[in-house]
Amino acid sequence: MISPALTDALAKWLDAQKALAATSENTRTAYQTDVLGFLAFMQQHKGEAQGLGPITKVSVSDMRSWMAHERGRGLGARSLARSLSAVKSFYRWLAEREGFEPTAVLSTRAPKFQKKLPRPLAEEAANDLIDHVQQASDEPWIAARDEAVVTLLYGCGLRISEALGLTGKYLPLTATLRITGKGGKTRIVPVIDAARQAVERYVALCPYDLTSGSPLFRGVRGGALNPRVIQKVMAIVRTQMGLPSTATPHALRHSFATHLLSAGGDLRYIQALLGHASLSTTQAYTAVDTARLMDVYDKSHPRA
Repeated sequence: MISPALTDALAKWLDAQKALAATSENTRTAYQTDVLGFLAFMQQHKGEAQGLGPITKVSVSDMRSWMAHERGRGLGARSLARSLSAVKSFYRWLAEREGFEPTAVLSTRAPKFQKKLPRPLAEEAANDLIDHVQQASDEPWIAARDEAVVTLLYGCGLRISEALGLTGKYLPLTATLRITGKGGKTRIVPVIDAARQAVERYVALCPYDLTSGSPLFRGVRGGALNPRVIQKVMAIVRTQMGLPSTATPHALRHSFATHLLSAGGDLRYIQALLGHASLSTTQAYTAVDTARLMDVYDKSHPRA
């Protein structure tokens, strides 16, 4: 059983993550799960209740045992690296408060894994997909709603949570949107004419009163639109078009970034538009663009 002192320390660390690092609720929940899993393993591994004292004496061997256990239960390298990162962050904070040396934990190397490249759609496919989405429902206002949502995802590079988080106060859409994304970070996003026009068509047909404080995008019964509805529409449309399963709502955001880069967009500018905290995250799109160019080159100049 984890001691009250350690439970309190974990709660205070999570509060610090919220106040100082501005992490989202979902991220903090993942951190809590990762650290609690680590502490539970150490309790079983050492055969004693884990209070502040024992937890400061974790060794390199203990860390190896934990990582082997996690891999043994099927945890992938990427997920294990995330868990280790959470544990290190907690230990770094705890060591500063309690005055112990956390070297054994902090020196543990994360497992190597190959980062997955974003899977954008081709420009023609992205535009065709929006047309198909508009035709997916026989109810005109729902068809207009779905078209407006996916146009915002592709035309403005929004996350689906950001698009569905818009309220009536944004109406009518102007040339820019002020979006608050992950970690509470705010960014200014230009709104292309196609997105503005798609939202206008939806607003004109929507049977519900879109007041300033109410959700902009509504479900059939008038409540806030559930992201699963858009995910389902995308699944239907990609099957009709013969697109891969990677053609998800988030793939439209990837497509926005990749196509902007292909057109000569500056990487720093794209980073700002996407709301990425680190440039390295945005740089993944350069690898995608290079891979696409090499594919075109290989097809144009086949080896003898």
